[in-house]
Amino acid sequence: MVTFCLICSLSGINAQEKVKEPLNVIVFGAHPDDSDNKMGGTAALFAQMGHRVKFVSVINGDAGHYEKGGGHLAKIRRKEAQEAGKRLGIEYTVLDNHDGELFPTIEVRHQVIREIRKWDADIVLTHRPVDYHPDHRYTGVLVQDAAYLVIVPNVTPDTPPLKKNPVFLYLQDHFQKPNEFKADITVDITSVFDKKMDALDAHTSQFYEWLPWTAGKLLDVPKTEKEKREFLNKGWSRPISDKTRASLTKWYGSQKAMKAKHAESFEICEYGKQPTDEEIRELFPMLNN
Repeated sequence: MVTFCLICSLSGINAQEKVKEPLNVIVFGAHPDDSDNKMGGTAALFAQMGHRVKFVSVINGDAGHYEKGGGHLAKIRRKEAQEAGKRLGIEYTVLDNHDGELFPTIEVRHQVIREIRKWDADIVLTHRPVDYHPDHRYTGVLVQDAAYLVIVPNVTPDTPPLKKNPVFLYLQDHFQKPNEFKADITVDITSVFDKKMDALDAHTSQFYEWLPWTAGKLLDVPKTEKEKREFLNKGWSRPISDKTRASLTKWYGSQKAMKAKHAESFEICEYGKQPTDEEIRELFPMLNN
């Protein structure tokens, strides 16, 4: 585990100069592209500041298409994920579990624990276990189940345990029952929104094929690369909600919060370390800029 220099972060020193030791951030999305969609901008900011970020797709994505499927599709999606990782400046791993068949088994829990331990994670992010897709829900359950066990030596003993429990966070969603998402931390990603779109653009099979098809809008997807990118940007340029804006105001102040055009929010999971506001600023150093 590492500790960020809060004194440096509050002194206005350049981001690259502030890093004594890099923070280790790991994000578990159910499918290739889930982490990019929810965390791509914040990941880009972490990477720019010299911190280590890893996206893990628990599913290989072998069912997420209307024409392609199986091992062929899994290879395509793994390649897309690797390209997205390059564009964000992060590491990207795709585990080999089947799309639409995830269940919170002991075997997959071990996979998750190993990934967190090997990355020596300071921050772990994932879906809330409240979602329309069972793969999303069970990814959230698997990471929740790992939240304490990552420090227990006799659990998954083939990988050394962490010495301290990380901070576990949920990625933002719009679901209301049984509890709506709470924006405990919100990051202004306006400066890296284009980089996030670069990452989404790498997932061609999803953002220009599968997702438009599921929405009945496949015929609306343009043909040229320039028009496709405009189509993507327009689809993901969503207004900032009042609750998100209030969270931005808490962390950036009202003047900077009002200028933000794009943001990503995160909710603190009660199963990991419970950080103070000061510790959150250490773990999310971009909040000090």
